[in-house]
Amino acid sequence: MNFEIVNTTERLQAVCEQARNQSAVMLDTEFVRTRTLYPKLGLIQLYDGHCLALIDPLVIEDLSALWALLRDPAVIKVLHACGEDLEVFQHYAGCLPEPMVDTQVMAAFLGYGISTGFGTLVNDFLGIELDKGEARTNWLARPLTPKQLDYAAADVFYLLPLYEKLRTQVEAKGWQDALVQECQTLMAKRVKSVDPDKAYLDIKNAWQLEPKQLAVLQQLAKWRVLEARKRDLALNFIVKELHLWKMARFNIQSKAVMAKEGFDPMEIQRHGNRLVRMVQEVDCVSPQDYPERIVRLVDLPGYKQLVKLIKDEVNQVEASTGLAPEFLASKKQVNQLITWAWKQERPQDALPEMLTTWRKPLFEEKVLPLLDR
Repeated sequence: MNFEIVNTTERLQAVCEQARNQSAVMLDTEFVRTRTLYPKLGLIQLYDGHCLALIDPLVIEDLSALWALLRDPAVIKVLHACGEDLEVFQHYAGCLPEPMVDTQVMAAFLGYGISTGFGTLVNDFLGIELDKGEARTNWLARPLTPKQLDYAAADVFYLLPLYEKLRTQVEAKGWQDALVQECQTLMAKRVKSVDPDKAYLDIKNAWQLEPKQLAVLQQLAKWRVLEARKRDLALNFIVKELHLWKMARFNIQSKAVMAKEGFDPMEIQRHGNRLVRMVQEVDCVSPQDYPERIVRLVDLPGYKQLVKLIKDEVNQVEASTGLAPEFLASKKQVNQLITWAWKQERPQDALPEMLTTWRKPLFEEKVLPLLDR
């Protein structure tokens, strides 16, 4: 396994120019994220079947040649478990690799679970056991050790033959169009950013709060998201999620009470006055402007029975297709379907995933009658 370390703009341009002559390139990223909101990019691996390049973003000032490759519609970008890699590219390049194929998704169309690891697939399809000992290394450190570089290179070197084997089997089973649709859906989800005004909905146990308490939580959660983006700091390193909930639930209006409730001293010192002020400001908000109470699906009559009926249909589709139930319809996708169905208008421009793309012909006729019961 031969590779080269690319650390100049000129060499990067040459590598990317060559890669754009291929039909597909293998991509991976290594990054660090401990306290930061955004990932800190440490290495980019690129393999076009001829040149295996380990691109050092810490020393190359201009990565535009690589970003142009990501946008080239003539070259398929192949990744494995692409979620975090897409986040990296979206943050640093302002674009996603398109067209993109994820080998984890390809494996799912062959009956694997939705979270099957790269090492498992390489072992199953190529008979090679990878050393994953460097998975948690500090990719921002320099110099990287030979073992770290070998580990990084292997992630794209073996990705190519794995992709080729998976592609043959996916095409043989007739899932190629569905694969394209599923990967496009993955990318569309990554483009969407969190709406700060709705961040409170992601706070655990927000459903327990009354409308005025939710108004407090909404302001606190919005402020935390904006502060995290400004400072590039993980949300819980701004203020812990539980502490936001406590501010809203107990109407905390003093730093003394914050301390009594177990807030971190640094949270109180840095943000105490601001948090208290936001709680107090909600007193001036009209009750008409409070958020509505959060109603959990699980608490609605008929929910559990409907879930069971839908899962029975999913199991039938599993038997006929060989696809894993959690891939066919995850718990989140089932809940999305029920939420849509129980809206009076059932908006056609916001169909749930079980009623769109490749899942539509599998489920539409089976589940729509259940939703009208």
